[in-house]
Amino acid sequence: MDKEFDLVVLGAGSGGLAAAKRAAKYGAHVGVVEGDRVGGTCVIRGCVPKKLLVYGSKYREYLESASSFGVDIKSARIDSSVLLANVRREVQRLNEFHIQSLKKCGVKLIHGWGSLKKNNCISVENASDSQLSRDIYARNILIAVGGRPILPKLPGSSLGWVSDDMFLQNKFPNKILIVGAGFIACEFACILNGLGVETIQLIRGSRLLKGFDKEISTFLAERMQEKGINLQFNQSLLAIKGSKGELNVEINSGNEINCEGVLFATGRRPFLEGLNLDVVGINYDSKSIKTDFNNATNIPGIFAIGDVTDKINLTPVAIEEGRVLADNLFGGKSRKVDYRFIPKAVFSQPEIASVGLTEEEAIEKNGLSSIKVFRSKFRPMSQSLQKSESKVLLKLIIDIRTDKVLGCHIAGEDSAEIIQMASIAISMGAKKADFDKTMALHPTIAEEFVTIN
Repeated sequence: MDKEFDLVVLGAGSGGLAAAKRAAKYGAHVGVVEGDRVGGTCVIRGCVPKKLLVYGSKYREYLESASSFGVDIKSARIDSSVLLANVRREVQRLNEFHIQSLKKCGVKLIHGWGSLKKNNCISVENASDSQLSRDIYARNILIAVGGRPILPKLPGSSLGWVSDDMFLQNKFPNKILIVGAGFIACEFACILNGLGVETIQLIRGSRLLKGFDKEISTFLAERMQEKGINLQFNQSLLAIKGSKGELNVEINSGNEINCEGVLFATGRRPFLEGLNLDVVGINYDSKSIKTDFNNATNIPGIFAIGDVTDKINLTPVAIEEGRVLADNLFGGKSRKVDYRFIPKAVFSQPEIASVGLTEEEAIEKNGLSSIKVFRSKFRPMSQSLQKSESKVLLKLIIDIRTDKVLGCHIAGEDSAEIIQMASIAISMGAKKADFDKTMALHPTIAEEFVTIN
């Protein structure tokens, strides 16, 4: 049995898999230690199953508007149990796919939980029997264990769910309270509302999605409310009472909310339990393992990437960090991850997407007199036969001194697909004049970016 490796990766998520396969490509002897399924947060309990739920949750609205397009549909019964079962089946398929891809690359998958020991040693505890463990050795160790959702310490909080739990349900409740204002809270609010669940979202502050352009997040909040999601701002959950399926929630306004489920989407933290970081003296705190610009920790030969470093917690970032690290360690290269111009999206309904500076960030960085904001709000053609009030909002943030596009923001259908291409232009230093001279593709939402004035 293999005991010595050029690289051992702790965690088989997106970043760890990318690093392992790239290192193996250079001829390195690589092992991946994972006590759960292969694929990590994104594949098992994040991006992939969530996006599949997003697709499924849109059909009710499609069917309700079908008559506007001459399609007569008498009824559309929602059965979330079927959707959830199908999503789990696809996740299992992807898990098996990633296992096979490691084999093809010559990477050794070691099933168990890894913890650090001195002298480049890792103790692997058998995932099925904690009494069984063995030591392996690595010239380089990569910590890529990701993060886990936080369950707040409140009276009765154990009666609630975190995002991981949502993918384990046999069916969704009839009424749910979601606590949080970020990506996960907004996405699940829209998913569940789309599936016919009465949805209340409790927001501690005065707005959604603080990392996004304020005008865009306000626009989204208005659309969510129009769809029937009950957004309650400046409210906090104090306690949960009751039993499974029959919960009574106390909030700071003094009101009580009765519901069948509570989802806490109030943050994530790195999954550091059991790693024994103190044994080798790695610098870390409750939020992250500390790394330099090469994703190296303070201990030579030990690196960390992805959500466990709390830099930019997005799957493509972790993948790039993993590949860059492998290129540098085993490919003789000297690459660095470019953290600028990273596109991001919330798969809410409607979607919102962004790249570059928000209007608020641009003003703070350059001054109000140095920027110009171009915006367009309109009803997309897809909504025209429905007599819908649903609109799209697009914004371009321009530095008037250089004409460079500093930021691009969209709220509306297909926003995420559009922003990917916009991010290429902005990362290349595109100017407003470059957008203006680009021929429009009509009729599309994206054409507004080259016709906006």
